[in-house]
Amino acid sequence: MLDARSAASIGPDRRSAGRLATIRDRWEMGEMMNESKGERTDRETADQFDQRILDWYDDYAHGRIERRDFLNRVATVVAGGVAAETVLARLAPNYAWAQQVPANDPRIKTQRFGYDSPQGGGKIEGLIAWPADNKEKHPAVLVVHENRGLNPYIEDVARRLAVSGFLAFAPDALSPLGGYPGTDDEGRQMQAKRDPDQMREDFLAAAKVLRDHPASTGKVGVVGFCYGGGIANELAVRASDVIAAAVPFYGRQAAVSDAAKIKVPLLLHYAEMDQRVNEGWPAYEKALQEAKVNYTAHFYPKANHGFHNDTTPRYDKASAELAWTRTLEFFHKHLDG
Repeated sequence: MLDARSAASIGPDRRSAGRLATIRDRWEMGEMMNESKGERTDRETADQFDQRILDWYDDYAHGRIERRDFLNRVATVVAGGVAAETVLARLAPNYAWAQQVPANDPRIKTQRFGYDSPQGGGKIEGLIAWPADNKEKHPAVLVVHENRGLNPYIEDVARRLAVSGFLAFAPDALSPLGGYPGTDDEGRQMQAKRDPDQMREDFLAAAKVLRDHPASTGKVGVVGFCYGGGIANELAVRASDVIAAAVPFYGRQAAVSDAAKIKVPLLLHYAEMDQRVNEGWPAYEKALQEAKVNYTAHFYPKANHGFHNDTTPRYDKASAELAWTRTLEFFHKHLDG
């Protein structure tokens, strides 16, 4: 549980709460409108899309191509520009699907939490969650978002960790710019404006805050997704004195020359179809082996980049659940006790 000292640095972020409520309301309204029109409202899956479209969407989502480029490419395999816009809408996240653990779940407690990042963006805020039990301390996990800020999916990941017995903190790297804006497209544009080195410092500072937090046992793990997976790999290199275990989901590998600096166990999750990220794996694995790093890597068959994110068709339920079970087991093994 949090004491008065930590509670003093925590306060309700009404602006963020209002934004997220608007997102959920919009999705729920959209779903009701679709139902009234007799349209499909069930979740689509990756196998309902041409793999080329999924790959182009990954390029678009990571800023390698513009929206117009994506639509033009899609138009070459579907019927015209209107259909291409429809495809983009079908691939967009539906945050109503991401809520596995409601904010008011009685098993956990959550609050907005702020900390200082003097070498980074200054004041950074995020969501902290912990089990609603009588224990004073819990092992801690830092949750690092994708390339679009602290959206509802990542907030839910933090709550899922709290349900599993961890003090989980998900910072928002968009805090210096006003915080997650309410849509992933805007979030991507905002995150691209941040200085990459300062953002890395923000998450390093967050790891130290978690280690020293009065509700933490002092053992800290990190889990990151996409951009956050790259940060998890980097923290394993830079912060072995802070981080006790790292779990990158489809994240860019650290520099091969830095592998020998890794002194913490790694659990790496990769998607078989994610050629962009996977191309760096053979050289990185060789470097990990030569440095005798304790690592385990899993490649999930037919899964796409983003397979754990349960708000889009790229979500792969079987792979996501298996990867998450492995993640929780890994954290309990290295952080408990």
